[in-house]
Amino acid sequence: MNFYNEMYDAKGGVRSHYKAYEDWLKATPAEHIERKRAEADLAFHRVGITFAVYGEESGKERLIPFDIIPRVIPSAEWKAMQAGLRQRVKALNMFLHDVYHDQEILKAGKIPAEQVLNNAQYRPVMQGVDLPGEIYTHITGVDIVRAGVGEFYVLEDNLRVPSGVSYMLEDRKMMMRLFPELFAKHKVAPVQHYPDMLLEKLRAVAPIGVSDPTVVVLTPGSYNSAYFEHTFLAQQMGVELVEGRDLFVKDEAVFMRTTQGPQRVDVIYRRIDDDFLDPLVFRADSALGVPGLVRAYQAGNVTLANAVGTGVADDKSIYPYVPDMIRFYLGEEPTLNNVPTYMCRKNDDLAYVLDHLPELVVKEVHGAGGYGMLVGPASTKAQIEHFRQLLIAKPQGYIAQPTLALSNCPTFVEEGIAPRHLDLRPFVLSSGKGVDMVPGGLTRVALTKDSLVVNSSQGGGTKDTWILEE
Repeated sequence: MNFYNEMYDAKGGVRSHYKAYEDWLKATPAEHIERKRAEADLAFHRVGITFAVYGEESGKERLIPFDIIPRVIPSAEWKAMQAGLRQRVKALNMFLHDVYHDQEILKAGKIPAEQVLNNAQYRPVMQGVDLPGEIYTHITGVDIVRAGVGEFYVLEDNLRVPSGVSYMLEDRKMMMRLFPELFAKHKVAPVQHYPDMLLEKLRAVAPIGVSDPTVVVLTPGSYNSAYFEHTFLAQQMGVELVEGRDLFVKDEAVFMRTTQGPQRVDVIYRRIDDDFLDPLVFRADSALGVPGLVRAYQAGNVTLANAVGTGVADDKSIYPYVPDMIRFYLGEEPTLNNVPTYMCRKNDDLAYVLDHLPELVVKEVHGAGGYGMLVGPASTKAQIEHFRQLLIAKPQGYIAQPTLALSNCPTFVEEGIAPRHLDLRPFVLSSGKGVDMVPGGLTRVALTKDSLVVNSSQGGGTKDTWILEE
């Protein structure tokens, strides 16, 4: 399989946007770079940029490996990607508003109604609830890969509680600290203003009539895998980090307990899944949420970002229909490609998938984090047969896609500099006043040779993402 290399062309020549970086790399002694890599590891440990991995010993945390060779994207490529991201997120918000209101797309037969209304992530409590600016996904993490001859594809849309933006910001801070001379040679677009942009978007979706909203970040607590990010973003935005027990509802309004007495809360950037948000509506055994929160939300007295029920739009069984949403709501052709997808609930698709398992990637429709999937070309016969039985038993629980030849980028690994596969997660922010993003995103890299799984929970690392300004 031929892989597109981000830094070098097919003949081994360096791509023009990497030229200045490669000149620097060649001129820099290996021991200097090794010293800087050790310095980065030490600094990340000191700051506490860690990631808890579920299923491992309780409380055990790992450092997400950081690679000092950046992923560089030229300005024209970024502009095209940015336009496609705006289009996609706009359509996703319109879809969410529609399925909780008039359901025009279902009536038109563009998406089978049962795929939406029977979906575990569809929340009937949201039917008829009007939200500020009709925005449901305020923060969207869109996973993009480059494949084949260099085309970009959307791998998935993360609309529930997308994480990773703190690593994007810390990676940039680290690169500027370790290699200031590189930023003098390159016009790298800044990303450090993301927390300001996020706060501005959150304030813009406050309930009607609130001119100076109180914003908080709601975390499940220190045992959550992304707790570092919750604390980081609250600190960077200058808002309170709260747990469910710090909030209470009275007269359909939300209040925060403070040393000065109760304080009204207007916007909650929640990093808790729907199921745990309100024990009176969802899981009665949840100690993480706030009793009565959904009622206050339905009454329009508090805004939740992201909205309850956004998960129905990022479910893998809905993903194949996003191009249809763009055509239906915007009357435009999608400018970012979806990956061709087989829906195993369809008999013909299932038959094809069962015949071609060794060459396909099979994913659980509700799976996340690189779990619950089969990468056919990298799997044993036993693993393939195990998935065959799962598919036969519950075909509607899976989709399948061709194994993409993900692009790679030179990366520092144990044997030196070698190509490793990567993806990109830009973070797209929406309010009723527009769709914006900082230039770049989180580049995740699969550090294991030949691996196509970039997730941190599966041993992936991160790189700084440079969007070059013209």
